[in-house]
Amino acid sequence: MQNTFTLLLLLLLGLVSENLSAQTSVGFRGGYSSSSYSYRHRPGATVTRTGGITAPTYSLVIEQFLAKNAGAQIEIQYLQLGYTQRDTLNRTNQTTFDYVKVPFMSNFYFGNKGRFHIKVGTHIGYMLSAADPVREYETPGVLPTYGDVGDNPRKLLYGLSAGAGLSKLFGKSTLVGEVRFSYDFNRPETRGRVFDMTSTNLEFTLAYLFQIIKPKWQN
Repeated sequence: MQNTFTLLLLLLLGLVSENLSAQTSVGFRGGYSSSSYSYRHRPGATVTRTGGITAPTYSLVIEQFLAKNAGAQIEIQYLQLGYTQRDTLNRTNQTTFDYVKVPFMSNFYFGNKGRFHIKVGTHIGYMLSAADPVREYETPGVLPTYGDVGDNPRKLLYGLSAGAGLSKLFGKSTLVGEVRFSYDFNRPETRGRVFDMTSTNLEFTLAYLFQIIKPKWQN
């Protein structure tokens, strides 16, 4: 899985190498994410919300400023989503999904060296693997397995993202703290065992960016 993620990072660098002069900053973002799922087991059923999982996340960030206080960025991110369900006997089911995710964000900054920012955008992703690390009970209405042979979960991920945070400039370097929320419209189910599923994800991250091209307004 790590080799796949490294290969995708190298492919991204190759794709942007010809247009690297148009980029302002590159760097890395890392931290933790907390995700959970909501679902309806059958049409007309009430929505059931699961417990979540918390996992590390990290990404390569390429940011371009289009104006002094506005810009855009693209990321290649490793992210783990999943859910935890427990019954009244405290038995536990847990499933995890490993993704390569590509957020496309519009950025708006307020301030100078110490800045507040808002980011909004969309994302797509691809599932690398699914696993069921804990499976202790089976009852009607609970989410099924997705890591077993034949489960065949849907690979595509897509949805909307929004974040806010603070950043501090140190010469050509920028340190960024951010909270980001994502809502995914897709569902991994392909066998009709669950009628509808959506996932949400909350990320708490720090990023380090380094300016590679001076903006025109600094010339």
